[in-house]
Amino acid sequence: MLAIGGCEAVAKRQEPANPSVAEQRESPKPPAQTANSSTAAPMVNNPNFIADAVERVGPSVVRINALKRVNGDVDPFRQFFGEGGMPEEKVREGSGSGFILTSNGRVLTNAHVVEGADEVEVKLKDGRSFKGKVVGLDTVTDIAAIKIAANELPAVTIGNSDQLTPGNWAIAIGNPLGLDNTVTAGIISALGRSSREVGISDKRVSFIQTDAAINPGNSGGPLLNDRGEVIGVNTAIRANAQGLGFAIPMSTAQRIADQLFAQGKASHPFLGIQMLDLTPQLKQRLNENAELDFKVTQDQGVLVVLVGRNTPALTAGMKPGDILKKIEETEIKEAEDVRDRLDRAKVGEPVSVTVDRQGQTVVLKVTPVNLPPRS
Repeated sequence: MLAIGGCEAVAKRQEPANPSVAEQRESPKPPAQTANSSTAAPMVNNPNFIADAVERVGPSVVRINALKRVNGDVDPFRQFFGEGGMPEEKVREGSGSGFILTSNGRVLTNAHVVEGADEVEVKLKDGRSFKGKVVGLDTVTDIAAIKIAANELPAVTIGNSDQLTPGNWAIAIGNPLGLDNTVTAGIISALGRSSREVGISDKRVSFIQTDAAINPGNSGGPLLNDRGEVIGVNTAIRANAQGLGFAIPMSTAQRIADQLFAQGKASHPFLGIQMLDLTPQLKQRLNENAELDFKVTQDQGVLVVLVGRNTPALTAGMKPGDILKKIEETEIKEAEDVRDRLDRAKVGEPVSVTVDRQGQTVVLKVTPVNLPPRS
């Protein structure tokens, strides 16, 4: 079971985080990192690099309170005695985390933290509270853009999430379980986790996996590298497995946030195909299926199994049985490569797609449309 709710009400679904994480890293030994990584190892003589990072970023982390008004049931006794039969208004409150992107009041959080809220309150670490305006939210990537009327705010520094390596340090700051300004630390456990692997297949994100403790209420808060730069937005936890948390890479979050602040919505290029990552076993099963009108000739690659009606892929001439080889100059080895490359494309601008069709190389020009809403 997976929890992506930012509300404290779902806290009972997650086991308590290991309280000894900080103690285990009292004298940390930085993991090996690449020379060009933006998460270069901290100075060996500085065992307090986590505290230093938190001191720099802590004031930029905010608490998001989302209030939603709902009508309760009519009280039959009040109605009988003539005291009015209108249902009582109730307020449901959820909370999550967020962080200040710019000094003039741009705030980033998860879409699920504020979706459906009638009022949003943004509370700063220094105690100040502001009414937040949800400029836009994108449920496909679970990113929301909020604006508050304030200036000269402490903004975060953005790191390069494209240069992360498993084993890099990871620091999470947020408000889990109603405990404001909580800090946990760990490492980057894995990169490029698909939405299917994480358990939220309706999202279109390649997640960062971390073992830094994340709990309900952490949603929307920043994941930092050892320099205190934001590399991700904490989003999801696996409630049935302690020690697994997932964050949206900051490169994705920044791209979506820019669109939300500029246009109030985000676009997601869409081709209209269903894909499978081939294996020898899958190849055999598909070729034994008499209902398919094509044969699979390769043991590896990304197979197009369905082309939707009235889609850009169908218009361009793509067919079930095609094996995707390239999009523009990007080689395709797994289905996640297709999604990653499409995220860099633009709606309405043609892209070159190279496929293997029964041993023949075919180049198609496909013009993506915006991802249609789920029915």
